[in-house]
Formats: sequence, structure tokens, C-alpha cells
Amino acid sequence: MMLVLGAAWGASAFVATAQPNTTPGRTTPSATASEPFLLGPPKGDGPVVVQASFQLRDINDIDDEAETFEFGGVLKLTWRDERQAFDPDVFGVDEKIYQGVYQFNEISPGWFPQVVLVNESGLFEKHGVILRVQSDGTATLVETVNAAAEADLNLRRYPFDRHRLDATFEVLGADNSEVVLQAASAPAGPSDHKVQTPQWRLTNISTSTQDRGASYAGRRGIASAFVVSMEVERESFFVVRLVVIPLMLIVMLSWSVFWMERSSLGDRISVSFIGILTAVAYQIVVSEIQPDISYLTLMHGFLNLSLFIMCAAVVINLVVGALDRRGRSDAGDRVDRRCRWIFPATYFGLILVMVGVAFAFF
Repeated sequence: MMLVLGAAWGASAFVATAQPNTTPGRTTPSATASEPFLLGPPKGDGPVVVQASFQLRDINDIDDEAETFEFGGVLKLTWRDERQAFDPDVFGVDEKIYQGVYQFNEISPGWFPQVVLVNESGLFEKHGVILRVQSDGTATLVETVNAAAEADLNLRRYPFDRHRLDATFEVLGADNSEVVLQAASAPAGPSDHKVQTPQWRLTNISTSTQDRGASYAGRRGIASAFVVSMEVERESFFVVRLVVIPLMLIVMLSWSVFWMERSSLGDRISVSFIGILTAVAYQIVVSEIQPDISYLTLMHGFLNLSLFIMCAAVVINLVVGALDRRGRSDAGDRVDRRCRWIFPATYFGLILVMVGVAFAFF
């Protein structure tokens, strides 16, 4: 009886040992003495160094109001894991290749850095994946990424604003004592075509690394991050030709009242009020194309200045009319002559001041 029980226990133990590890989404070798676990980062004198690069394909959209941007590209990670080294003569190949989601998740046996987008905004998709493992254990993981990320947009210079869009990638669940990301020297910009984004122009793209505090990143709580920075500039000519140039011409035409007869007060008031109504109409137009934000922008300042200048012309018309009624026509003429240069100097001077302040402090 004891012999039967012992044989049964030994058989069950053999079956339990031969069963593979069933980690969700990946199949790994069995936990025997000759086949150690490959699930964790390789242990060495220091953290695993992962060379990261990103090839930008396109910036699909930039949402001013939501302060998000959507982009696509190819993420490449390279590291060395001596546990995955193999003899090319035994396997008959110099490089093992696992391509596609099935081969990567179910067949490839080793550890890999699971990279997430820290500032993602509802979209993070990987459409393709390929893993190349060389005989010395050097592994290269290439993934296509399509994602939406949050950005801190400062629109105070609108429509001459420039922004830096950062996509921050991080190794999930590993601190910088286990895994360190390093920016590779490979170019980050598109090599075969231009990035086409409506009303925007890509001026520069760069990559860098930084340490971020993350309570979920291992024992130390400090994760290594890989940052892709895209500098974009708004194509301002659309707003300039639609709003700035026409409204500026209307403001200058409204100064024609300073050359009109003093006795035609009604005509002078009519010209000034037509300009005021036009400025209000342009404010409505701008409110439809500019995002709803609480702070003032350069465009808001230009619209308000144009409105106030034309309102001031109405006040001058009333003053000149009052002087004419009192028989002081000479004084009214002097007011008109002075306003012919005071109004243009004030208007364009304040525009230059606003532009200077916007570009100096924002």
C-alpha cells in the first residue's frame, strides 16, 4: 500500500513540474533547474539599459480646447539579456524573429520592457509588433504606436503661438534600479515624408530621458521615462487674412471722420458705428474658430483695441460737434487735425506693445 501511494505521489509531482507557467498573455518555459524563469529583468551589476528611439510618422490632430494631440509612429527598444543567448549552429539561424501578436505573446520566451504612455488621453493602440533576438542575447522590439496624449498648451500668443508636445513613455512596474531607458541616437523625425497637420507646422522633434516619481514603479518608486518632444508652430496666415488685415483696414477707414465736415455730425457718427458693429462681428467670428479659454490672448487684445479705438472716435465726434454748436469751430478743427495722427500712432503703438509683451513673457 505504501509503495502504491509513493508511486502515485511521484507521478503527480512529475506532471506538476512539467506543466508550463500560465502567465496571462504569455507562455514561458517550465520551472526546472535547467530552464530558469525569464519573466523578470536580467540581474546584473546594475539596471538593464534599454535603448529607446521613436520614429514619428504623423501628427493626426491637435485639439486646442481639450489640450490633446494625436500622433502615430514606430517605437523601438533594444536591450541585452544573456539568458536568451543561443548557439547559432544548434538552431541554424543567427537571429530569432517573433513577429505578430501571437508569436510575440505566446511563443517568445523572455522578459521584455512593457512600455506605456504616461500622459495618454483615451487612445493608445499598438497595431504591429516584431521581436528580434540575436545569438548573444541582444533583443530588439519594434512596435507601431497610435495614441492621443495630453499637452500643456499656452495660447496667449494666438495666432502666432508655438508649443512643445511631449509624449512620455515609461516602463510599467520597474523602477530605475531595475530598468533604465536611454535615448538612442537614431533620428526621431519622419525620413520619407513631411508631417501634414492642418494649420500647424512641425519645426523640430527630439528625444530625451528623465526620472519620474511613480509609486507603482518597484521598491524605489522612481521610474525611468523616455520623452519624445515635438515642437509645432501654428500657421497664422489663415487668421491674419481672415481677421487681422480686414479689421485693421476697417479701423483705418473709420478715421476718415477726422477729415469730414464738422456740420455732418450724423454722418460721422454713422461711419464710426458701422466700424464698431464690424468689430463686434469679427469677435463673433473669432469666438467660433478659437477655443474657449479663460485668459486673454493676443487676438483678444487686438479685437478689443480695435473696438475701443473706434469707440473713442465716436467720443471725438461728439466733442467736435459740441464745439461747433458753441461757435468754437477753430477748436474743433484743431481736435480733428490732432486726431489724424494721434489715433494711428496710438493704435499701431499699442499693437506693437501687445506683441512685444506676448513674445517677451509668454
